[in-house]
Amino acid sequence: MRHGKKFNHLGRKKGHRKALLKNLSIALIEHKRINTTLAKAKALRVFVEPLITKAKSNDMHSRRVVFSYLQNKDAIKELFGTVAEKVGDRPGGYTRIIKTGARKGDGAEMAMIELVDFNELMLANKSDKPKKKRTRRGRGGSTAAASTGAATAAATNKSEEE
Repeated sequence: MRHGKKFNHLGRKKGHRKALLKNLSIALIEHKRINTTLAKAKALRVFVEPLITKAKSNDMHSRRVVFSYLQNKDAIKELFGTVAEKVGDRPGGYTRIIKTGARKGDGAEMAMIELVDFNELMLANKSDKPKKKRTRRGRGGSTAAASTGAATAAATNKSEEE
């Protein structure tokens, strides 16, 4: 029984799952964006975000802890170098998962997982538009009144025709 076991086993034994997540996280750190299935992307997010948090404190102990998970010197250099300096002030949520539809062959739901601070297109869009203050009053007064007024006028016209 799997009572209380919260992580996805991905249909693999422990060693195979560990190797899969290690390879996916190395690819994510090196390429900043990868395409995979949605289940693997969600499992990868749980695996890689604590490693990125450890990389924010650049000391020997955290390097050795992260190396015990990844075992790739190039990925460690990239993680503690460019990735750590970009996410240094972010309190968490280093990855973004975007669903990309179903795979043609077997219909598996695909997703793109990326490091948030490395998407230049979204960062450019964020800086161009000033953020509008949101209120909790529902729709705007003029547009809501116009749409309800049009609906009541249509209903009265329909009742007059009968």
